[in-house]
Amino acid sequence: MDTIQIIGLGAGKAEDLSLKAHNALNENILTFARTERHPVINELRNGINKINIETFDDYFEKYESFEEVYEKIFEKIVELSKKHGKINYCTAGSPFYGDIVTKKLLSEYKDKINIIIIDGMSFLDKCIKLSNFSDYKSIKILDCLETDEFAFDINSLNIITQVYDVEIASELKIKLMETYPDNHLIKIIDVLDESVEEFPLYMLDQEKKYGFSTYFCINPIEIFKKAVYNVNDLLNVVKLLRGPDGCPWDRKQTHESIRACVIEEAYEVVDAIDNDDTDNLIEELGDLLLQVIFHSQIGSEEGYFNFKDVVTNICNKMVFRHPHVFGDVKAENADEALESWEASKKKEKDINTYTENLKNVPKALSPLSRSYKIQKRAAEVGFDWPDVTGAIEKIKEELFEFIEEYEKQDFDKMESEFGDLLFALVNFARFMKINPDVALNKTINKFINRFEFIEKNAPKDLNDMTLSEMDELWEKSKIPTKEFR
Repeated sequence: MDTIQIIGLGAGKAEDLSLKAHNALNENILTFARTERHPVINELRNGINKINIETFDDYFEKYESFEEVYEKIFEKIVELSKKHGKINYCTAGSPFYGDIVTKKLLSEYKDKINIIIIDGMSFLDKCIKLSNFSDYKSIKILDCLETDEFAFDINSLNIITQVYDVEIASELKIKLMETYPDNHLIKIIDVLDESVEEFPLYMLDQEKKYGFSTYFCINPIEIFKKAVYNVNDLLNVVKLLRGPDGCPWDRKQTHESIRACVIEEAYEVVDAIDNDDTDNLIEELGDLLLQVIFHSQIGSEEGYFNFKDVVTNICNKMVFRHPHVFGDVKAENADEALESWEASKKKEKDINTYTENLKNVPKALSPLSRSYKIQKRAAEVGFDWPDVTGAIEKIKEELFEFIEEYEKQDFDKMESEFGDLLFALVNFARFMKINPDVALNKTINKFINRFEFIEKNAPKDLNDMTLSEMDELWEKSKIPTKEFR
């Protein structure tokens, strides 16, 4: 079997290499290295045995992205091993930390090629020592090429590996600014030079000495000094509030006692969206998230579930219900994607009959929303008017039946016919793609605004005004918005 010996060149000098590494390098076989910028390369070339080491530095100039560079190095290493039977591939530091070629070899060729790893001191070990950070229980290691704004943990020491050049540093700075204050101090460590410098975050792209041995170290932020928090902070705050030294009110709450809060906060989110109020939307989404965290904390205390279970469940659900993204189902447009979603949902919930699908609509929804969803699901199997005309005629029919029962003063039948009328109105709304809850809320808000106009412009207390006088002001309230009652 073809063999690749992957040799870690360590984070120091040739004298620091292990005996195994020296023996492998002196086997008189072809030896390649990712880059000659590691000082050990020149030491080995110019040493007693004058080891010939070829490098891939020209690839960094030849190809446009680092992803392409590493892919091409990977392909070349595999090709060379097949051609020569056994070769050495040298990487800076330890092969196990940050070398993408090694990762690809182990994941894709470990059963096809004999891979021997000869480890060396990792740059990471040296970086941690140079960082002078003492709380080793809380360290997060990130690859600068694979990070996004969600990867950083402000409660841990974040070590960002191999910041190759100023362009990468500039992109990284933008991501970091989503999480850290602009003036937060970042340690820039060169593990080969053993240099440590500190720069405020906003100046990271002004430093020019970045290279493959450059690491960023970002210290955690004390909880009460943070300009930006993450979900772990919120989890800790709620845990503290529910704890023995927390808030008496928070400790007293149960799933049932704060059930209504979830609905209230959800509607306040919708209000913020309707009002196009971004600041309020941020606040209300936070309030809604608090409800999720609060219920998760109660579940954790009772031993039934915790926040990780909630997140895991929704992630699994998103993957399962998007086979057109994560699987082999095709969806060319939004309608096809929705069909795929609904099919996956029925499979997930083991829904075998059409009636079960109707019953599966949550009873806790508002009656208007529940009606809308039930009618929509019935329509999916063809139980629907051919066009909106049928829905309009049904409204007229139900209205006349309601009036008939009203005239008879039969309350039970009147209530039943009123429900039928509302159900028919919701059906019409579905045809017109009008959300009945949103529409009714808009009317409620419009009523409140016009009533406020009456009160502000009334010449006397409303209790002393006639309906005719108030109605006159009501009509005036319509003029600025050109809306009709």
